[in-house]
Amino acid sequence: MTENVVVLGAGYAGAGAINKLQSELGGNARLTWIADVDYHLVLHESHRVIRDPNVRSDITFPVEDIADPSTRFIQDEVTGLDVDEQVVELADGDDVDYDYVLVGLGSQTAYYGIPGLEDHSLTLKSLDDALEIHEAVKDASQAATRGEPAQVVIGGAGLSGIQTAGEIAEFRDNHRAPIEIHLVEALEEIFPGNDPEVQQALRDLLEDAGVQIHTDDPITEAKEDVIEFDEGEPLDHDVLVWTGGITGRDAMDGVDLENEHNRVNTEANFQTSNERVFAIGDSAIIDQGDQPAPPTAQAAWQAAEVAGENISRAIENRPLKTWEYNDKGTVVSVGEKAVAHDVQMLPVDTFGGFPAKNLKKMIAARWIADITSWNVARKSWSSL
Repeated sequence: MTENVVVLGAGYAGAGAINKLQSELGGNARLTWIADVDYHLVLHESHRVIRDPNVRSDITFPVEDIADPSTRFIQDEVTGLDVDEQVVELADGDDVDYDYVLVGLGSQTAYYGIPGLEDHSLTLKSLDDALEIHEAVKDASQAATRGEPAQVVIGGAGLSGIQTAGEIAEFRDNHRAPIEIHLVEALEEIFPGNDPEVQQALRDLLEDAGVQIHTDDPITEAKEDVIEFDEGEPLDHDVLVWTGGITGRDAMDGVDLENEHNRVNTEANFQTSNERVFAIGDSAIIDQGDQPAPPTAQAAWQAAEVAGENISRAIENRPLKTWEYNDKGTVVSVGEKAVAHDVQMLPVDTFGGFPAKNLKKMIAARWIADITSWNVARKSWSSL
């Protein structure tokens, strides 16, 4: 019997899994891909759009460039998953039956119950979000004066927050715009949980770019034009961008699967508490022993390869593979500059300059080539 395999989401997890399943399944299954957009976005480069919206064409790729002709694609919003009836529920279309489903819907922003934060901040989880930040920063800078520059505040100094601050600084410099940029972090240091050497290297680049860094003081309330802190003085803002955390998608709320804040718990083989449902990427909390796999693009890329094979194995009643996350290092951009840290097979722990910048471009190009072709990746190179 031909099995129905459904993949949810067009991010790294979804696109990577589709790519793998198309090579694994052959004629053994019907493959359906469901996402709320008809393109894949290279999300870890979406901050580039904040500086220049023209970059979007180099970091978005139509599904038809990734999906085989035999793969059915449905553009619709997933609203739920009925694991008893084995159907995916959609906002506009009919329910879609499945024999196996892979959840790769990504995440949404977590606001941690901070009053006013959701109402008064922008986020960076999609192409539309990046375009909205660009417009907001542009409008604020045009309304400002040299004597009273626009105040742009980025809450959360993790990867997204740092890269967002760097792009807004590049926008400011390119347009000679009257903007002051503030990066706010509740914990003691930016890029929390990472090596002090890379934290300092990133701090140096941000401060060189004129970004004012505020740490060790959590936001307690966000209002229309000001944010309040636990201890420090309030900070005015014309634009507030929040990058402080993630939670699962609303579509997974109430689904009969073991989960934490709508992120589905899985074994190291990506199987959930229901053997017909697999999950990867930010949608999942993947067992890796002491702590789960990180919700990063790197982890999603690696997981998609094994998850696609495991669904094929499940169809054929073969043992599933166990996945172990392999941290190959970190590369973070600050505008046109970058810092690389703990990169495998390199003798230097932390470095910047052209090698780091080029390495970050190569990582993105490799991913684009994997899901499309090297020719497409070369065309995107200048925007990465």
